[in-house]
Amino acid sequence: MKKKESLIAHSLLTFFSLLILLPIIWIFRTSLVDKLNAYKNPPQFDKIDLTNYFEIFINYPFANYFFNSIIIAFGTTLLSLPLATMIAYSFARYNTGGRFLRLSILASQMLPPIVLVLPIFSIFLHFQMINTYIGLILAHSSITLPFLAWIMISFFSRDILILEQAARVDGATRLQAFLNITIPLIRPALVASFLLSVILSWNEFLYSLILSGRDTNTLPIGLSTLQTHKGVEIALVAAATMISILPSFIILPFIKTHLIRGLSLGALK
Repeated sequence: MKKKESLIAHSLLTFFSLLILLPIIWIFRTSLVDKLNAYKNPPQFDKIDLTNYFEIFINYPFANYFFNSIIIAFGTTLLSLPLATMIAYSFARYNTGGRFLRLSILASQMLPPIVLVLPIFSIFLHFQMINTYIGLILAHSSITLPFLAWIMISFFSRDILILEQAARVDGATRLQAFLNITIPLIRPALVASFLLSVILSWNEFLYSLILSGRDTNTLPIGLSTLQTHKGVEIALVAAATMISILPSFIILPFIKTHLIRGLSLGALK
């Protein structure tokens, strides 16, 4: 009976996993055919054609888009993650601002970006930060910082507080206890938060559309340029999409363990 239930469960998981992977497989298939066959229904797959991948780098500046996305995503993460860690630590240890401030940070995530993008554009225009890396990093941080601060609050469990107090008894300062005890213990959570922040910034479209320019356009903006007066270049879009999601497939296997441990750290006491 248990073997039968296990077989059914695994079959269902396999089925739904294939459903999730089907769009990615379809996009990958479309990226490997020529432009004519990409529109045919049912699809035809005669031979592998890498022309689309060469064309998006030769005829379109996707190398620049990719480089800009890396700079902005990692710059956003390097700025927002330390600040979010300190904010979350302050909330967990000292209840700074009380429940009202915590809920205010959570409520900031409920505002649609379109409400904030025009005021941000006016401010950045005044300080000449349009079409700059620092401007986009600050704009993306306004999204990632509250999100990371909120999810990291639960990572500072009571067990970590006890170890901090033990270190303080042994003569460590509060800063030394934080850097030498707390940070190593929440390392999986930091890795998980790092990944989530990179993904949020990597996929952000609206702020990049309004605040970037020719020199700082990111991959989401680059994908939108493939919609021409002749229509959408499906084959090129498929190739560019695979290039856009490639970093996730490369990075995820290396940090899977940290990701699972980090996301479960706050739930397990």
